[in-house]
Amino acid sequence: MKPRVTFYTRSGCCLCDEAKRVVLEARRRADFDYEEFDIDADPELRRRYNEEVPVIAIDGAKAFKFRVNMAEFLKKLRART
Repeated sequence: MKPRVTFYTRSGCCLCDEAKRVVLEARRRADFDYEEFDIDADPELRRRYNEEVPVIAIDGAKAFKFRVNMAEFLKKLRART
């Protein structure tokens, strides 16, 4: 079963843009399902992640916040397969 990567973001966030580039580049190297949520569109997500975006979860578990490293991301994905 493929890992599920969830990306919590907001518009106008330069750290989010940077992290998204890493995650999307990782899709060329690893097979995973991807979903993205704008936390400002959901009051509960904004409450939960307002001070931490971007947040990247793998199979529902928070794996990264603020910055993501490609090698670490791929390592965590491999650990889930």
